[in-house]
Amino acid sequence: SHELRTPLNSLLILANQLAENPDGNLSPRQIEFARTIHSSGHDLLTLINDILDLSKIESGTVSVEVGEVAFQDISEYVERNFRHVAESRNLQFTIDLDPGLPRGMQTDAKRLQQVIKNLLANAFKFTESGSVNLRIFPATSGWSAEHPTLGRARSVIGFAVTDTGIGIAGDKQQIIFEAFQQAMGGTARKYGGTGLGLAISREISRLLSGELKLQKSDPGQGSTFVLYVPQNYVAVASRRDERKAAAVPAPASAGAAPSPAPVAARPVSSTRPVVPGHAPVDESTVYDEFIDDRDRLAPGDRVVLVVEDDFAFARYLYELAHEKGFKALVTSRGASSLALARELKPSAITLDISLPDVDGWRVLDRLKDDPATRHIPVYMISVADEPERALQQGALGFQSKPADKDALAKIFDRLREFVDRRLKKLLVVEDDEVQRHSIIELVGNGDVSTVGVANGQEALEALAREHFDCMVLDLLLPDVTGLDLLEQVKKQPQLRSLPIIVYTGKDLSKKEETALKRMAQTIILKDVRSPERLLDETALFLHRNAANLPAHKRQILENLHRSDVLLAGKKILLVDDDVRNIFAMTSVLERHKMDVLPAETGMDCLELLEKNPQVDAVLMDIMLPEMDGYETTRRIRQIPAFKDLPIIALTAKAMKGDREKCLEAGASDYIAKPVDTEQLLSLLRVWLYR
Repeated sequence: SHELRTPLNSLLILANQLAENPDGNLSPRQIEFARTIHSSGHDLLTLINDILDLSKIESGTVSVEVGEVAFQDISEYVERNFRHVAESRNLQFTIDLDPGLPRGMQTDAKRLQQVIKNLLANAFKFTESGSVNLRIFPATSGWSAEHPTLGRARSVIGFAVTDTGIGIAGDKQQIIFEAFQQAMGGTARKYGGTGLGLAISREISRLLSGELKLQKSDPGQGSTFVLYVPQNYVAVASRRDERKAAAVPAPASAGAAPSPAPVAARPVSSTRPVVPGHAPVDESTVYDEFIDDRDRLAPGDRVVLVVEDDFAFARYLYELAHEKGFKALVTSRGASSLALARELKPSAITLDISLPDVDGWRVLDRLKDDPATRHIPVYMISVADEPERALQQGALGFQSKPADKDALAKIFDRLREFVDRRLKKLLVVEDDEVQRHSIIELVGNGDVSTVGVANGQEALEALAREHFDCMVLDLLLPDVTGLDLLEQVKKQPQLRSLPIIVYTGKDLSKKEETALKRMAQTIILKDVRSPERLLDETALFLHRNAANLPAHKRQILENLHRSDVLLAGKKILLVDDDVRNIFAMTSVLERHKMDVLPAETGMDCLELLEKNPQVDAVLMDIMLPEMDGYETTRRIRQIPAFKDLPIIALTAKAMKGDREKCLEAGASDYIAKPVDTEQLLSLLRVWLYR
């Protein structure tokens, strides 16, 4: 994975830089060339991903996540993904669910969908006129007689995909399941593709204890492929286990050893909360789609985006949202949640932390870093009990799992109240009258009502009298210290989640800074740039939409968040053993006026840090000679001066658990190769801004 992705990384980055034409010195034809190179690179990346997918399945390193799969959900998933394809190609497309089907089956939903999607994609690709049909039915025969599982399964489900396309010649019907083999090969072929789709589908069918067969095919008449899968998943030996077994010589004995009994699959135990009014979920499930309200949205609707990877819990939140007057969007994936938030602009978001693709904390960071989504209130719901971290990163609130119905209902009540209340309230605690009025002038606007007080006693009286959404606090007060006031505020249960921004010119000792970080969301020391940061932080915690601010205040925030302004002059240590990658990434970083120090080994990195202790961040490749990125990161963290230095790991992300290994070694964050430049710049903004 590393050797394939590394040269592709520099190819994609540099082609993208050329296509953007930042210097304006390329002709339209040259820009088109660069776009073609970039597009071809993405095609190559798709091929590499397919090869890696196939090799991981064959090597036995892919786990099966068993859960309840409803046939109606499969039908709706297929309808959403292929109806528009059929309409665009003027093909008849039908989905038939046999009346004798049970409600659902126990298998890996994601892998099952992958096979069905591959079969249907092929059917549409090779059919120019006529029809494509998916039939799901209880199967009683059709699989190979020697299959180790299907013959003993109590019930087998068949998924048949039939088309009226070009068909497959008899001499090609055996090779189409082999990697890189195609029915229409050669240099003059009409249809594109790599010849990996059916090979991957066959291996996935083995993984699901099933079998994929070409039932019939005639040239010019079309084809029918059938996937047979046990209704209840039963574990089978992986290819790796089979190879191990084959390598062990059979024991010499007078009689043949009895065949082992089939091993039943152990259900994947769930750590999910028991949903009020629902049966406990025995198997974990990751789903890609959910029939939500995205096609039924109208202007003025209250809309909540539910980001949750537990199907049953997500469905419960969806129903509860309806009870509380919201329409709901649902997704299980962090990447999808970011796209939905930007595209559909929900009124509020509930966010789980343990997501299958992106950590929820990173999703929250991205939401709060993007001006288009920064104002959307986010409520974290997770088993990870870290309310302080959630509030510091800009969340409106935090709820631990498991949660009862009353606690969850209160979340939606609070979100509804917050969304409906257009005027947000800010309390400014500052004894200097000129400073107090300047803060009110800076922050105040039509959507914020600001109250100013001069001492701690007045602050406590104001907090007891009315609700505030945020408080700005100076530490030097005439009657009490700012720390004492903070402690009194945080002792009151109704004020524990009140966001507090410490805005002071006082020199803080290490002890004071530690105590403040425990109780306040942000500390801003008064200096030449502090008013801009104060406006930005209050906008974050008041969840203000920058688009509604006056032009001059909007410009302040845009300048603060523009990467050239925030990143300019920052010193980045880039650690990579490939000179092409160093060149490509340096060109990107230098375009944003950053200083780049290159290092090709872990030892070079440590030496450069010793000579340049003022480095602002490290981009650390994991695959380094002699001392890898994990060990180099551990060595950096052992140096007291660098315990908080942002270190972003760059890796090919080939195996499950890579991200966890990076974070355990001390990395601050993680990005996969080939590096998406916008994602990298976004990460740098997040970590350098902190």
